[in-house]
Amino acid sequence: MIHLNIGPIIRKEFRQIRRDRRALGILIFLPAFMLVMVGYALNFDVKHLAVAVYDEDKSSTSRDFVAGMVQSEYFDLRYAVKSKQEIDPLLENGDATVAFVIPNDFSRLLLSGKEARVQVLIDGSNSNTASIAQGYVALAVQDYSNKILVQWLEKRGKHLELPITIEPKLWYNPDLKSAKYLIPGLFGLILMIVTVISTSLSIVREKEQGTMEQLKTSPLWSNEIILGKTIPYLLISIIAATIIMIFGWLLFDVSIKGSIPLLYGAIILFLIGGLGQGMLISNIAQTQQVAFIMSVFSSLLPSFLLSGFVFPISSMPWVLQAISNVIPAKFFLVVVRSIILKGVGLPAFWEQFIYLFLFALITIGISTIRLQRELSR
Repeated sequence: MIHLNIGPIIRKEFRQIRRDRRALGILIFLPAFMLVMVGYALNFDVKHLAVAVYDEDKSSTSRDFVAGMVQSEYFDLRYAVKSKQEIDPLLENGDATVAFVIPNDFSRLLLSGKEARVQVLIDGSNSNTASIAQGYVALAVQDYSNKILVQWLEKRGKHLELPITIEPKLWYNPDLKSAKYLIPGLFGLILMIVTVISTSLSIVREKEQGTMEQLKTSPLWSNEIILGKTIPYLLISIIAATIIMIFGWLLFDVSIKGSIPLLYGAIILFLIGGLGQGMLISNIAQTQQVAFIMSVFSSLLPSFLLSGFVFPISSMPWVLQAISNVIPAKFFLVVVRSIILKGVGLPAFWEQFIYLFLFALITIGISTIRLQRELSR
């Protein structure tokens, strides 16, 4: 039989949250703070790479080549060195990321229609930046080579049409801004951390303060206690989610393309699952310190590493891919990114909705059963 005499528990929990400034800070201010800090600090956009050039040819052709390389926002010409030996210290100290070494026969080979080789040195200490820089260099050199080939043929009265041309059109994030991809991911990461940590301290607090015995002798059922303790955190977490969305729109121009009610439905399911996980930890732990550590390790690390927030799951070993299937943030991120970035509806992610529902049902159910055992002792 399900009782709904949860009003006193809800009022008591709200008073406890109001008195505990740490819990209130975690619920309200931590999400906005994490969004601002991580949103600005974690950025995969690679632009304005420092470039060093050693031009042995010193011709108008070599200068035109360098101008073609650095005319975009991806490269900045910082150093024009006079010897090849000056390049090594620049790369070693991190002053330059890319260095071009242009041979002394560069213009002569190009004007005669032959292949000219340019040495490109890239700092590979940061593999992500190095791979992106290598791609930028390859595209820039290809564009310049096509231009030289066309000019060379036109001088000889010939006309060249490239056999294949591409017309790329980027959907959902045409400017390729990292924030457009990261902010929805931060959404799930922050909410999971906040809900699990805040609720994991709830029942443990009753144990440490000695009020658990009062709950055992009260006429309240375990489901009433669970509901009474989770509803306040659920309401405050919804407010925190709204704050995250507002800050994401104001600071990073991440607007919601799809259905807002559907987004809130996913948020509520995700929050209930996180609250159930926190309650389960609270039932197991005996002290708030242990509960906090368990919460961090069960919410922060899996949500950051195995949810697809930063690292693509498809590139992970199969063991980690299998483990990721029990991480609710993985499925929540699919829903959030689909709604916020793509503006699609429920048919595109109904399976993720079912998983979030099952996760919430299982965690709340197990927490209720364990609390019932605790109260019956």
